[in-house]
Amino acid sequence: MSQVISLALPFFGLIFLGFGSGRIAKIPRSGLAWLDFYLVYIALPALFYDLMSKTPIEELAQGGFILSTTFSTYAAFALSFAVGTIISNGDLKLATIQGLVGSYANVGYMGPGLTLAALGTAAAAPTALIFCFDVTLAFSLTPLMMALGGTEDLKLMQTIGVVAKRVFLHPFILGTIAGILAAAFHFQLPEALAQMVTFLRNSAAPTALFAIGVTVALQPMGRVPTELPILVAIKLVVHPFIAWLMLTWIGGFDPVWIKTAVLMASLPTAATTFVAAQQYDVYVSRAATAIVISTVLSVFTVTGVLALITYDLLPLTPFGR
Repeated sequence: MSQVISLALPFFGLIFLGFGSGRIAKIPRSGLAWLDFYLVYIALPALFYDLMSKTPIEELAQGGFILSTTFSTYAAFALSFAVGTIISNGDLKLATIQGLVGSYANVGYMGPGLTLAALGTAAAAPTALIFCFDVTLAFSLTPLMMALGGTEDLKLMQTIGVVAKRVFLHPFILGTIAGILAAAFHFQLPEALAQMVTFLRNSAAPTALFAIGVTVALQPMGRVPTELPILVAIKLVVHPFIAWLMLTWIGGFDPVWIKTAVLMASLPTAATTFVAAQQYDVYVSRAATAIVISTVLSVFTVTGVLALITYDLLPLTPFGR
């Protein structure tokens, strides 16, 4: 158990350090802006570039893996969306944000640091692939569903254009694509630039974890709505179970890839959900509450998944494949 604690404690310790700082320090929320900018536009894109540029290109041609993990995220969204639709009496706008609460994990800020610490560099490729397709979920389904719900004034083709722009111009996606191209053409950065990328990569995980803690500390907590325990359970328990079920049912995947997918799916709701709620002025305070609660509970659920992975208790071939 000490091995699991050694993995989980520094990880969640940085989050709690950020949380304590956010509660104690009398710094306005705007003070977080430059830290977020550094993470989103500089450090994390550098991390994804570095990881992908060192990954053999043939390892990325994993259609079955992409299909399985993407299906698990969309299935979690569909379940959460159905719960939201029932609770809200058919309000598509509310149900869409509730769908994100139950499906969109914090794969950008929390994912790389945790998977690489737990599973090593072999987790780099699956981590990046899951991130790319989960971002596509958040940035494509949200505006499309809001358009159906009557929030967006854009026509269908305009909406598709906005979605494509948001997905392909996302800094993380650009960093990933640049890394894939570098791997494909065996391009290597000059030594000085490579060293700078290494500095940025090494700073990404601790900075991101600290920022998560501050973000959670500054989130306005509202009342806990009736549906929230169900949505959080879907996110922290059902989502990783579906990912595990799909990958082991199809079979033939590297054990590290299966473990990476389950670990990524077990992460709490991303802060992007709150940003989307603010953008559309829907479910704002409850989305913030969901992020806080899921992050706190993930201390136990993610640690549990880490224990399964560390001690080889996660069944990898239950269907004999």
